[in-house]
Amino acid sequence: MQYVSLGSTGLTVSRLGFGGIPIQRIDQPGTRALLQAASAAGVNYIDTARAYTVSEEWIGQALQEAGLRDKFILATKCRAVTKADMEKELATSLKNLRTDHIELYQFHNPSLDALKTILAPGGAMEALLEAKAAGVVGHIGITAHLAAVFEAALDVPEIETVMFPYNIVEQQGAELIRRCAELGKGFIDMKPLAGGAIEDGHLALRYVLSNPGVTVAIPGMAEIEELNANVKGAENTAPLTADEQAACQKVRDALGTQFCRRCNYCAPCTVGIQIPSVFLFQGYLNRYGLQNWGRERYATLQTKASACIGCGACEPRCPYNLPIREMMKKAAQDFGE
Repeated sequence: MQYVSLGSTGLTVSRLGFGGIPIQRIDQPGTRALLQAASAAGVNYIDTARAYTVSEEWIGQALQEAGLRDKFILATKCRAVTKADMEKELATSLKNLRTDHIELYQFHNPSLDALKTILAPGGAMEALLEAKAAGVVGHIGITAHLAAVFEAALDVPEIETVMFPYNIVEQQGAELIRRCAELGKGFIDMKPLAGGAIEDGHLALRYVLSNPGVTVAIPGMAEIEELNANVKGAENTAPLTADEQAACQKVRDALGTQFCRRCNYCAPCTVGIQIPSVFLFQGYLNRYGLQNWGRERYATLQTKASACIGCGACEPRCPYNLPIREMMKKAAQDFGE
């Protein structure tokens, strides 16, 4: 296992981390066994979130029962934007994770407007800065799905890490990843397998970790077999060979007509559909094996896929020429609304 510094935090992390989303589909004993195996394999970074239902609780219980808390750097996140709400969410995370400190606490996918609230007086940043001063939180980060939020976060000195999607087919953050490294901020790569869309996990991790700007990749794992495959994929971080580059292009060609990169260039939708969010939640439904959670998150959308009027205004804006109208029909069928 290769280890690197997480930006300027002073933390040393394994380049392969443990993504905690899929824990929702197993059980607590399975979580304990998985984390024991991860530790034995040299993985020392765990990512979870308040929004991942039982994930924080089962991870906390597993680490306590197995005596592994000190073996891992814990990273979690929440969607609070005000100081008061962040204080409550942080307290819940500490209780769930059965710990008195969390090495990295992150703002969970805020919009640009939400980020402004977070940074304003009385915003969530105040709570995390106070928690950091008290030693309850070690470092502060942010996660994002939109490049504009990623870019804005680079100008916030208090934000020490950024998490963003990056993989063989999602390249919208490539230049920002380079800038992130230049600024001394750690870059955490979410969805290195594109939410399960890339079947060759070994190639996917080879691609991601061959980029020196990527500090740690956090593929979601629910089985020992997935962990072992990911560990093997993370062994070699050398530049890609010509054959591997050709294989990556084949993956792009295969997914290019059906895969949303969440760049948001399709916006605004005529009727207000959050197009990238629909496809993101559809991925949880169909590829992650998280049907209930995917449906729950889809239910939070004010305007569902079925509201699409087929005007086609979004499609010329898509840099990947996706057939958004047809994809939206499929999403409406999958979710039943």
